[in-house]
Amino acid sequence: MQNDFDIAAINYDAVFTNSTIGKAQRNQVYKHLQNTLNSKSNQHILELNCGTGEDANYFNNLGHIVTATDISKKMIEVSKQKNKNSDIEFKQLNIKEVNQLKNKKKFDIIFSNFGGFNCLSKEEIASFFSSAKKILNQKGKIALVIMPKNTVWERIYFSLKGDYKKAKRRNTNNSIRANVDGINVKTWYFNPKEIKTIADGFSVKKIKSIGLFVPPSYLQSSFFGKKVIVSFLNKLDFIFGFSFLAKYADHYYIELQKNTGL
Repeated sequence: MQNDFDIAAINYDAVFTNSTIGKAQRNQVYKHLQNTLNSKSNQHILELNCGTGEDANYFNNLGHIVTATDISKKMIEVSKQKNKNSDIEFKQLNIKEVNQLKNKKKFDIIFSNFGGFNCLSKEEIASFFSSAKKILNQKGKIALVIMPKNTVWERIYFSLKGDYKKAKRRNTNNSIRANVDGINVKTWYFNPKEIKTIADGFSVKKIKSIGLFVPPSYLQSSFFGKKVIVSFLNKLDFIFGFSFLAKYADHYYIELQKNTGL
């Protein structure tokens, strides 16, 4: 997996971060995070699968203390270069190994954006939540952006292309091989209800759709990737971002809080 995302690091910003669709979906995430980030200044944030450091930079600019991690050595190198004048701590770390941090400082927020948790099995996510309880402060929060099983965009797009197998590829309890810059990465999909069930010791505080109307990034070069179209679709996302529609979006935002006494 490490080498897979090393390859993706080279073009990630051009393909997604700086794309019209990528910016729209990321801004939706920030909107949903707003109250949590503004609840207290100088919060300690642990970011998992930080990619090229775009979110870490955003949190740092808001005055928070950020530890940003990724399994990919190349992603970390790109992140450090982009944020060389910041005080962000970048660290190469597998999500599966967050228990290594249990004897270090505790965090107020654990954050993971755009499908990092889709690289974990159900059992691995359960193990993560067990570890997270040990590294979070009392009432600490976890904010995740995950790809669900029933995204409408994918079903319509691949059905129109006559690829009915791929149209339903997410709707399985098993892993599939998802294409990441030409590399097939083992991927699982989870609807919000499944994460809620797995998250022992946590209470769900918020669920919002991300990209119910704004399309997946692979449509950036199409009609739907045009700036004026994305802007219109983005407004629809904020109007119709209900929790019960989250499982039909490209991604969804789920925010959980550690239960008192743990």
